[in-house]
Amino acid sequence: MAPVVGSLDSCDQSGRYLHLAPQPAHRHEGVRVREGSGSGRPGLQGAEVQTEGRLTSSNATKGPGAGGGSGRTPAAAAATLEGGVAAPDDAINLQRRVGLISGVALIVGTMIGSGIFVSPKGLLQRTESVGLSLVVWAACGVLSLLGALSYAELGTLVAESGGEYAYFNEAFHRSRPSKTWYGPVPAFLFSWVSILLLKPSGLAIIALTCAEYSSRLFILGGSDCHIPGVSVKLLASCVIVLITFINSYSVNLATKVQNIFTAAKLVAIVIIVVGGMIKLAQGNTQYLEKGFEGSTTSAGNIATAFYSGLWAYDGWNNLNYVTEELKNPYKNLPRAIIIGLPLVTVCYLLVNVSYLAVMSTEELLSSETVAVKFGGEIVGRAGEVIMVIAVAFSTFGAANGSAFTSGRLCFVAAREGHMVDVLSYVHTKKLTPSPALLFNAAIALVMVVPSNIGSLIDFFGFTAWIFYGGAMLALIVMRFTKKDSKRPYKVPIIIPIVVLIMSFFLVVLPIIDSPQIEYLYATLFIVAGLIFYFPFVHFQKSLPIMGHVTTFFQLLLEVVPTDVMPDAA
Repeated sequence: MAPVVGSLDSCDQSGRYLHLAPQPAHRHEGVRVREGSGSGRPGLQGAEVQTEGRLTSSNATKGPGAGGGSGRTPAAAAATLEGGVAAPDDAINLQRRVGLISGVALIVGTMIGSGIFVSPKGLLQRTESVGLSLVVWAACGVLSLLGALSYAELGTLVAESGGEYAYFNEAFHRSRPSKTWYGPVPAFLFSWVSILLLKPSGLAIIALTCAEYSSRLFILGGSDCHIPGVSVKLLASCVIVLITFINSYSVNLATKVQNIFTAAKLVAIVIIVVGGMIKLAQGNTQYLEKGFEGSTTSAGNIATAFYSGLWAYDGWNNLNYVTEELKNPYKNLPRAIIIGLPLVTVCYLLVNVSYLAVMSTEELLSSETVAVKFGGEIVGRAGEVIMVIAVAFSTFGAANGSAFTSGRLCFVAAREGHMVDVLSYVHTKKLTPSPALLFNAAIALVMVVPSNIGSLIDFFGFTAWIFYGGAMLALIVMRFTKKDSKRPYKVPIIIPIVVLIMSFFLVVLPIIDSPQIEYLYATLFIVAGLIFYFPFVHFQKSLPIMGHVTTFFQLLLEVVPTDVMPDAA
């Protein structure tokens, strides 16, 4: 077996008190198995004490009703973030390896993915006019920017990875003067829905789009030739597996891949925009001149059109999921957001104008691969090939960014005791949260099977904006509960209020205007999380077999626990 940083201890036949104690990360020759008893063993430095099947840091402090956690107070977290020294007993932890350029690439790379190449069709179909579709595209950009600015304040106020999960935990549980059983519920339900549904479905959607476009390279006929669904699903599965390997192998490799593929997708955007501008200069404005002719008046259609547009913009909050790995987060987080969001909004508007300079609304609605159709209209078969390659690169980069951030959410939730413990462990040598990455990939592979991208986008939008609104509420609450806390970046209070109101309408209007069974399923899925919350989080119960399962995966994956944030330096 390859070297593992740690020592394995066992105490009884039940396996409930198995420990993997982190040791200094240098010159380990392998796993040392020692006989003995449990958590009270003397001489175990930095030992992880496991009770009821959970591994927790020996120096952690459990809050009542929290179901465990890292034991770090917000003040301690902030002190560590400012450059404090990590506890010597916790030698294994994630490192800060994401700079400003990589941060911008993560935002832009995850936002510009499959949405702009798939969603124009759905958005135009729901708005029923060229003019209204462009208005919705612009409005989605503004709404995303307002939300991202609010997240910049949240990310610098609660400087922890996990995005909304960390903000819910801080606003509704940690910062409350008295701890209640329901305090951790919002954070738990968010992790429940995001880890088991939102994040894997997002990765599956992007991988399917990448596979659909990549498959065009193997078709000798026109771009509208039929591609077997099984082939697309198999290729999408290969994409997910490859991306998971990259992210598990090295953080530096994952960020380099992100930077390269973000540059590639910006080249693709430039190609589309230049082609469209040339057509407009030649006088091809007949499709744009239709304006608002035939615009829908249905509030439900407009709301679902926002779902399609906001799916294309989704990713504006992804940098908040990796705050603990971001260099100088107090400065780089707001900067990356301020640079990335306007850039993407301008690109999207120019791309849609370019589409409508070349194709009619009927052509857009009839094509399953809008960008490839666009390339064919511009320069023929060569244009189709170029756009297939460009879109495949774009979606691959977006999938890489999605996997990178999804793993961090799973990692943080497990560290706080809201998921299975082994998901909070990191590889002893690669220092990547490989169990969380593998778990996210496994669920995404299951979601590849249905492959209905349209229904997945609607389902994603409905559930996601419930929690986006919740994050705005958390920011408003902390303006009162943490009024004296340091805020390196602060937005006017009206901004989160506006985003909260918009979130409410995006969730409620489609249900009122056009009720669908999917909305009921989404609500039931969220509420179902309480079935697991009370026994396993609030009462901290555990299955007897979990000790054996945790140890098995620790040895298989060569991972150990960590409770400490990396230094900001």
